Amino acid sequence: MSLIEEIRESWHWAGLDPAEIVGENEFGNLLIRDTAGRIWRLCPEDCYCRIVAMDVHQLAELSKNEEFMKDWHMQPLVEEARARCGPLWEGRKYNLRLPGLLGGQYGGDNLGITTQVELVRASARVAKNVEARPLGPEAAGRYE
Repeated sequence: MSLIEEIRESWHWAGLDPAEIVGENEFGNLLIRDTAGRIWRLCPEDCYCRIVAMDVHQLAELSKNEEFMKDWHMQPLVEEARARCGPLWEGRKYNLRLPGLLGGQYGGDNLGITTQVELVRASARVAKNVEARPLGPEAAGRYE
């Protein structure tokens, strides 16, 4: 199965119909163009996949945003992961063993290496389970 097919299978519930991967970083974050031309960011360490640009022109503008680019490149975390885990090889990415969404630390013993495919699958499973979780009584009225 190709990475695009894996993304489609894992993240279809979020509304993503991927056409092409247009960017990736060393932590397995992906920029994905969908069949409508929108650009999505799949962020495995925070378990989300959402639209960041409506087309490649907006993506080009976004790439001029210093804050976005700093977040995208994750340079301090990449350097720490490389020092702790070693270099990456084909098909592998650094990761947070316990995603940040679930309280995982951004560094230290929580850093590891896994496959890009596993990052796509695992982040989708976590995101879908968190989204599907019913609100408890303490949340009643919060959004009214």
